[in-house]
Amino acid sequence: MKNKIINWIRRQVKSSRAKGLVLGLSGGIDSAAVLALAKQAVGKGKVLAIYLPCHSHREHLDDARLVARKFGIKTKVIDLSTVYDTLIKALPKANKLALSNLKPRLRMLTLYYFANKFNYLVCGTGNKSEIMAGYFTKYGDGGVDILPIGDLLKSQVRELARELKIPESVITKPPTAGLWPGQTDEGEMGVTYRELDDIFWAMENKKKQILPRDKVNKIKGMVECSEHKRRMPKICKV
Repeated sequence: MKNKIINWIRRQVKSSRAKGLVLGLSGGIDSAAVLALAKQAVGKGKVLAIYLPCHSHREHLDDARLVARKFGIKTKVIDLSTVYDTLIKALPKANKLALSNLKPRLRMLTLYYFANKFNYLVCGTGNKSEIMAGYFTKYGDGGVDILPIGDLLKSQVRELARELKIPESVITKPPTAGLWPGQTDEGEMGVTYRELDDIFWAMENKKKQILPRDKVNKIKGMVECSEHKRRMPKICKV
């Protein structure tokens, strides 16, 4: 699996005539695994990892730096907190979701700035569990050129991360998008990644669901209502 992904990344860069890869390094397991894969695919000199804090916790930066040091990858820190605050002041009041989704969208435009500057591809870090559940921001962390681990469930990413020698503290920390203090992926979704993986695996392999019907229906509903996120914009044919 590891070698297949590495070779796939290499082909994407070559076919796009890009010179390298840029990715957002969050301090979490997904971006750490993608960083390690990217390094093996194109070499550490052609990978740029950017940490993009936006009123983020210091521990996330520490974890991101730990991963970058381990793999010898050059990094940049672009603090978007002031930009975010300025944008909030210019906009009318809104709910927490609208405010929070600005953060990944600011990160996306920053990554593409560097991608354009160096002729790099923006390397996404989303996994299959998040993508299927729609747990990503459209034109935010979903706005990327390639998704190397986009066909791996979260449990598979953990296995791969250990094979790639990702620090154990990064592998075992609770997944979070860092959208607000105390936010975790599982807490926000109301479902665990293990439950997501079990249900998605059963759906794809046409096996009987082992989890309660209400849980299965909840997740199927998440898949259905987020379908627009996984498709290019619909075009009205005239």
